[in-house]
Amino acid sequence: MVKIKRFEDIEAWKKARELTQEIYAVSNEGSFARDFGLRDQIRRAAVSVISNIAEGFERGGDVEFRRFLSIAKGSAGEVKAQLYVALDAGLINQDQFDSLYRMATEAGNLIGGFMRYLTKGGSS
Repeated sequence: MVKIKRFEDIEAWKKARELTQEIYAVSNEGSFARDFGLRDQIRRAAVSVISNIAEGFERGGDVEFRRFLSIAKGSAGEVKAQLYVALDAGLINQDQFDSLYRMATEAGNLIGGFMRYLTKGGSS
């Protein structure tokens, strides 16, 4: 197995970055842009996903990395919960919800897979 040299090469980080870009784009439009509380919270949660993957990787140990990955996975779940709030409040439409929810789920799944790999003795 190839050793990952940079957090930017981690597939989960790439997917989380894409999710963050989309969250920023959609929360910059219309009523969502004016709902400062939800807008800021969903952005913080999305940023937490990529930040925790990067920080955990840079710490250098698999045990600590898994802990940060767990936090990142939780933040992906937080994004999904906040998407429901945005949908129910009419700040996003069903298509936007479905797309963003899919991205958050995929990021969470990739993080979970990476956590399982590290638990089984893989090395970053």
